[in-house]
Amino acid sequence: MKSIVRLLVLLAMIAQSYAKVSKQPAGTVDGKPVYLYTLEDGKITVRILNYGGIVQSLEAPDRSGNPTDIVLGFDTLDGYVSSGNKPYMGAIIGRYANRIAGGTFQLNGQTFHVPKNDGDNALHGGIAGFNKKVWSAKEITDGVELTYISKSGEEGFPGTLTTTVRYTLKGNDLRIEYSATTDADTVLNLTNHSYCNLKGQGNGDILGHEMKIYAHRYTPVNANLIPTGELAPVAGTPFDFLKPTVIGARIDADNEQLKLARGYDQNWVLDAGGRKVELAAEAYDPTTGRVLQVLTDQPGVQFYTGNFLDGTITGKGGKVYNHRFAFCLETQHFPDSPNRPKFPSTELRPGQTFHSMTIYRFSTR
Repeated sequence: MKSIVRLLVLLAMIAQSYAKVSKQPAGTVDGKPVYLYTLEDGKITVRILNYGGIVQSLEAPDRSGNPTDIVLGFDTLDGYVSSGNKPYMGAIIGRYANRIAGGTFQLNGQTFHVPKNDGDNALHGGIAGFNKKVWSAKEITDGVELTYISKSGEEGFPGTLTTTVRYTLKGNDLRIEYSATTDADTVLNLTNHSYCNLKGQGNGDILGHEMKIYAHRYTPVNANLIPTGELAPVAGTPFDFLKPTVIGARIDADNEQLKLARGYDQNWVLDAGGRKVELAAEAYDPTTGRVLQVLTDQPGVQFYTGNFLDGTITGKGGKVYNHRFAFCLETQHFPDSPNRPKFPSTELRPGQTFHSMTIYRFSTR
């Protein structure tokens, strides 16, 4: 009987499939080697740079089974390095994703200053955030593990922060698992900033995509794109995506919030509340049949419609990225949370471990 059980266990292990993981040199940044890691499972292929933790490409099949790269980006490492910060294509964002008003926050009665790089705001971690760093990397089962140690004072943030991001591909799921520890009290907000177009990168705008967001509320912003502190209902507004709605249907409506952001670029307050991994949003392209579901245990998601893409960027395969040629679904805590005590806390203290999971799930219909 025991021999039969051992045989069954062995057969199960043999039958279990794993993503194929490989790497190749991509160049150097500041003398540090950068590699391109390729994750393959079935018809899903993801390529990740350890520079900025960037998702360089993501191939997913359409309803006919034909894979196409659906994320914006560059063919070479130099494209990301020379582009500067904006538009953060595919990168891990930290220490603090989104905006901090005035580049200033208080913690334990002390004031900290993050360089302003978005008008009067600090955006996505300051001038040289996590998207501009070479992360140490190692291959793991089904993926790659990236680690970066941010020293105390880097971009004005307190505490030496050790952050690990694990990208794994299993079947139709790309999982992004974040963890972090600190040696002093600090604030933290991590996300991935991939620009998606389910028709294929560079293949027109995303206004015909359908979007569903599992949120009854959002955080309105002021003229500086900083939350007012209100958690406003989406009902009766262009921000109601509780039912699948074509992105372009109301994007140019006579609405002050849309005018301020030049389209959608707001934080939605997810109904799940960040308590466990739940569906946050679902995008669908009727022309290809591709579906992207985003699941997370974060309390918010920033839905952005590529409002500042203007045709000045030439990406992969010589494709020009024009206005609203992609959307982003950035799972996160709320913008400016360090200055908003009523928002979910982004503070991390010694002895604590920050942990979060976001899943990008692909299918067709």
